[in-house]
Amino acid sequence: MESIRELLIEELRDLYDAEKQLVKALPKVAKTANSPELKEAVESHLEETKGHVQRLEQAFELLGQKARGKSCAAMQGLIEEAKEVMQEDMEPALLDSGMICAAQKVEHYEIAGYGTVAAWAQSLGLEDVAELLNETLEEEKAADQKLTEIAGEILSEAASMGEEEEEESVAVATASGRGAVQKKRKTR
Repeated sequence: MESIRELLIEELRDLYDAEKQLVKALPKVAKTANSPELKEAVESHLEETKGHVQRLEQAFELLGQKARGKSCAAMQGLIEEAKEVMQEDMEPALLDSGMICAAQKVEHYEIAGYGTVAAWAQSLGLEDVAELLNETLEEEKAADQKLTEIAGEILSEAASMGEEEEEESVAVATASGRGAVQKKRKTR
């Protein structure tokens, strides 16, 4: 690699593969989501992700390159982590919270990637390419923000459920404790 332009193309190939992996993975995330808001956000972002693939194809065309991906090991790992979360046996709100965490890791990876390649394209005077990449960058940031909002709602729900369960446990323990004390008194 001898130029920033070559590095740009290499990183676009990485992002292209990452986006194509997400197009395959997001339907499973949407299917697993319990919260209607989370399900809707994931489905909406799936449609945006398909648009990201198309924008990258346009960027390759503008650069005079064939649109092809380079295996993105980072996205493979992030998707694998998300799969592990989705296989856990958890209460619905906790599962959704875990999936949001995994999804935000993906968004942050993409934000870093798109921010960098957009800056490189800008520095090379590739205004059309930079514009495409910045458009995707803004959608990734918006998706991350939406996930943060949904997480807040789900965490409130999970916290109130946790408090109810804790109160029930204390009540059961207290009742059990009284029974034990009463049995001791009877045996005396």
